[in-house]
Amino acid sequence: MAVFTVTHAQRVDDYAVIQTLEDTDITIGQTIVVAGVGNDFNATYIVQAVPTFLFVSVGVQGDFLFDNDVTITNQLLVKSNFDNYPRSAATGTVTWTQSCTWLSSIAPVIEFLGIASATANDTAFLGTCVTAANAWCFRRRVQAGYHDSLTTVPDGSVLLGTVLYAAGLYRERGTTGDSYGSFQDMSGPPLMTLGRVNQLLGVKRSQVA
Repeated sequence: MAVFTVTHAQRVDDYAVIQTLEDTDITIGQTIVVAGVGNDFNATYIVQAVPTFLFVSVGVQGDFLFDNDVTITNQLLVKSNFDNYPRSAATGTVTWTQSCTWLSSIAPVIEFLGIASATANDTAFLGTCVTAANAWCFRRRVQAGYHDSLTTVPDGSVLLGTVLYAAGLYRERGTTGDSYGSFQDMSGPPLMTLGRVNQLLGVKRSQVA
């Protein structure tokens, strides 16, 4: 969960724009909770756009219209069916909670490693690695410009990348952090590089402005 500070708020044509002090990785389709702002802004929203210019109105065909001469960063545009409210300084928070479940069990990681977890602690740590891999892989794709569901993995390539990253975290257990342990019962296939994980996640593709 991440909490960001609200600096400004406005509402035009039943759409609100919330500006935060900090840069965020929040993207279209994700859920945020606005609190402490008042003036009918406090609610749970699904982000409709992440504009970088001053929001002016909604066009006759439903397009968002902006003043391209006025750059404003860190904005989140959401649906808000209340009266217009001029852009003004505001206080409050935006809370963003992520819970990615692309990899829903430890079984694919165990299958890749070619081992069976020996103890309850091993099983618990595998679960921790899966949770961390889900969060990291989702965040990497958000940073690369993708708009993914938190619950539905985009494709098999992304799923495999998440499995490999979780396996890498598990294999680092008991090491210095920059090499893998060489335990006899962990002599599974060699892990792929982080570059391969990124390739499977698709984070190296060119982005269109």
